[in-house]
Amino acid sequence: MIRTIGLLLLCFVQLAFSAGISSQTQELSDYVLVPAPPTTTCILKQGDRLAICGDSITEQHRYSALLESYLTACLPELGITCRQYGWSGERASGFLKRLKSDVLRFKPTVATTCYGMNDFRYVPYQESIAAEYRENQTAIIDAFQAIDCRVVLGSPGIIDSVPAWVKTAEGTQKDLNLALARFRNINVEIAAATKVAFADIFQPMLVADFAAKRQYGADFKIAGKDGVHPGMAGQLIMVYGFLKGMGVNGDLGTITHDEGTGNVGATQGHVVVEAKKGRITLRSTRIPFSPGPGAVDRDDSIRAGLVLVPFDDELNRFILRIQQPKAPNYRVTWGDQSKNYNARQLEDGINLAKDFDHHPLVGAFGKVFDAVVRKQEYETRQIKMLVHGLEGEVDLESTFALTEKVRDTLEKAVCNSVQPVEHVIVISALP
Repeated sequence: MIRTIGLLLLCFVQLAFSAGISSQTQELSDYVLVPAPPTTTCILKQGDRLAICGDSITEQHRYSALLESYLTACLPELGITCRQYGWSGERASGFLKRLKSDVLRFKPTVATTCYGMNDFRYVPYQESIAAEYRENQTAIIDAFQAIDCRVVLGSPGIIDSVPAWVKTAEGTQKDLNLALARFRNINVEIAAATKVAFADIFQPMLVADFAAKRQYGADFKIAGKDGVHPGMAGQLIMVYGFLKGMGVNGDLGTITHDEGTGNVGATQGHVVVEAKKGRITLRSTRIPFSPGPGAVDRDDSIRAGLVLVPFDDELNRFILRIQQPKAPNYRVTWGDQSKNYNARQLEDGINLAKDFDHHPLVGAFGKVFDAVVRKQEYETRQIKMLVHGLEGEVDLESTFALTEKVRDTLEKAVCNSVQPVEHVIVISALP
């Protein structure tokens, strides 16, 4: 029953994405969002060094860790390395002051930014505040472009309540979200003017929040229980926005079983070890995004986020296809889960990563995520506590040199966490 509800909700959300929010209810149509051109080709390159920059939402090591885990596990052939630079309470102006020392010294080749939540100061839109934000955002891009670093300019997200811990906050929740919408539009304009990629975080979160509340009730908060810091559902939606901004195409491999000839083939990081009577043993070096099972009606669940945006369809396609099927219906077993399909569905191709939530690659993805979190937690300690602490005041360069030795071991652990996995898919004709 929950699965059916989730699919209906996903259909609603996908319609909202394709039609734009202006065609939805009056509540959503009050948000006037400037159309943002999509990133049509992937901007990522072999050996990229990615800097993930932002405020406390980045420092949570949630969307940033999911993003790095995706790039590490799903696109291992690119060999991308990442550094996380989240700083609680930071505005674009604060990041600009530490950009050269903390970030540019490591010569990133691509960077994501996510500023605006603190910059708009939790007040209804004010032109003077927006002008300062525009200036600082542009200056950040200029600094990155000066070293030939590609930029994915992320918009701020939404709030789910006026944060009680911001004593200077003014206006209603909607007043503040309307202001954030205008800050989002500013980033669209800046991205166009500076010719950088744009990651829309605001619109997917806004539409998903509306859909989830309508389905599950007002307590489902995409932007988190404190109104600002998303739970895992919202964090997943942020990852969706950044990967779309990077132009990632999401094709993570196809397994093809020809029942007429008996041939089995695999593409893109997957090798057929053995195939006999519908039992296919694979060795995979590319791991699809695999967070495991979770509730679709809880805002602290990654699985809920996967229902609320078309992440699996657009970014996480691990396809099984049957050619020349001999039976009208089949059962597909992957690990300890089995699902039934008709021949037409399997001819078209089913997305294993979407349909199976507890499969043999979940553990492999979890190892990558755990290693990434450990590294990113140290990166926060390295920059905030040591480089900007007493150690850095005494000898900045020695502090960087020493902490880099520690970080290097954690980076190697991330690289080593991606190991080939053998697993079995069984295709059985149903009577």
